[in-house]
Amino acid sequence: MSLKITKYSAAYWRATIDNPPLNLFDQEMSDALVALMDELEKDKEIKVIVFDSADPDYFISHLDVLRAATMSLDPGPTGLSPWPDFALRLGRAPFISIGLLRGRARGVGSEFLQALDMRFASLEKAKLCQLEMGCGLIPGGGGMERLPLLIGRARALEVISSADDYDAATAEKYGWINRAIPDAELDEFVDRLAKRISGFSKKAITAAKELIDKRTSIARVEDLAATQKIFFDLLSSTETQARIAVLFEKGLQQRGDFEYNLGEQIAFDN
Repeated sequence: MSLKITKYSAAYWRATIDNPPLNLFDQEMSDALVALMDELEKDKEIKVIVFDSADPDYFISHLDVLRAATMSLDPGPTGLSPWPDFALRLGRAPFISIGLLRGRARGVGSEFLQALDMRFASLEKAKLCQLEMGCGLIPGGGGMERLPLLIGRARALEVISSADDYDAATAEKYGWINRAIPDAELDEFVDRLAKRISGFSKKAITAAKELIDKRTSIARVEDLAATQKIFFDLLSSTETQARIAVLFEKGLQQRGDFEYNLGEQIAFDN
């Protein structure tokens, strides 16, 4: 099981990502998220859900690149394939989603957090990265659409084109996350916030979220679909496959120094 659900109350749930050894985003995790979304949409009492990780080093390390080409792209209710479908449905859901980040969130891990309503990260232990450029790719799971809305055009270009790791203090400054919080205080802060939200009126929570979405820019379905197509076209290219092969030789998707410091190591040609 790659996702563990804890219901602290009818109104407050927690989903803990647990997909050893690296919390890779793979077919199992995708299926678990779709199943969770189906359950969430049927539930009438939930007001807030927190996503965290059982691995202190990795929230979601990144897409399982080795098996990405075989993952299901069957459309869900939004007409998008499973991952962007889940993210879009979660964004539209009548409850609040919160990310608690401790460790690394790279690629689709970063895109996962961008799709949530709020993000709080460990000041000392969190790192975010859009690593795709280092693999010969572009962000294909919402990063091209949501990240510029969060941090602006120039910073989005910096983050995406550098494929580097960004610490929590910088991510907070950029607007990538809500707050960078001292690690010793992070769990208590998020738990208190979630409990506080869970005590308010669901009608008011839903109305506030819907109105904020109408008054701000959000990712468009057609843009998400077009970007994902470009991502998979690049993934199948000879140049990208050659670069990914070198990355695997160096330690990609293996627990060790290369993966741990991937933001620094991925620019190996320079």
